[in-house]
Order: sequence, then C-alpha cells, then structure tokens
Amino acid sequence: MVKWAGWIIALAGMGHTLGSLVEAAPEHAGTWFGGGWNLGDYPEMSDATVAWWYSVFSFGPPLLLIGLTVLWLDRRGMTPPLFISWAMAAWVVVGFVVDGPSPLLVLLVAAGLLLAGARRTRRRENASSQADTTARAHIES
Repeated sequence: MVKWAGWIIALAGMGHTLGSLVEAAPEHAGTWFGGGWNLGDYPEMSDATVAWWYSVFSFGPPLLLIGLTVLWLDRRGMTPPLFISWAMAAWVVVGFVVDGPSPLLVLLVAAGLLLAGARRTRRRENASSQADTTARAHIES
C-alpha cells in the first residue's frame, strides 16, 4: 500500500512538473536564463515569472521528493509519518473546494493508502507485542 502511495505521489509531482515545463519552457526559457524577468509583486509579474512559478517553483518538485521519500521509507520497512497523509489530503481538499476538480484528486487515493499502510503497521506491531507478552507469561509460569 505504501509503495503504491509513493508511486502515485511521485508520478503526480513528476507529471505536473514535466507537463508545466513542456507548456511553459519553450516560450519562456530564454527569458528565464537571460535574467530578463522579475519576481515583483503579483500584479506586476511578467508572463515569464508566472510560468516560472507554474513550473519550476511549483508544488511539483516537492511532491516528487515526497513521493520518492515515501518509496525510500517503504524500501527500508519504515512507515511514513501520518502527518504526510493528513496534510496531503487537507491540501487536496482545499484545492478542490477553491479551484474545483483536478487530476490531483488522485492524491486522495495516495493519502488513503498511506493511512491504511500505517494502520496495518500499527496492527502488526500490536499483534507482535501481544505475542511477546504471551510468550513471556508462558515462560515465566
């Protein structure tokens, strides 16, 4: 479950980043690398600045890193902290309420998988500790 969640998150981040770069970079890369754009206040932002924030400085790269971190944790048998799933779910719900449906709703599936994976891990840990307690009680008697 956690592995699937990690892949969903990583692919969503990669998809947004690559898609926005394909859309924005051909027109604005020359301005980006030429230093001819500004990071002024919102009303004065140039099209190149808006494209920069939409692509390179968007949520896509951090989302990719979160997905890769979840996969890294899973490969080491570690469950990601619950705040990742809850924060991601809250972020997606707020985005849905403010902006309407988007492909990022798939991140709710990832959040659910992370929560289910954490629950499964907690159940295994409880069963393991109960078995240890039972075994110790059996040995002591």
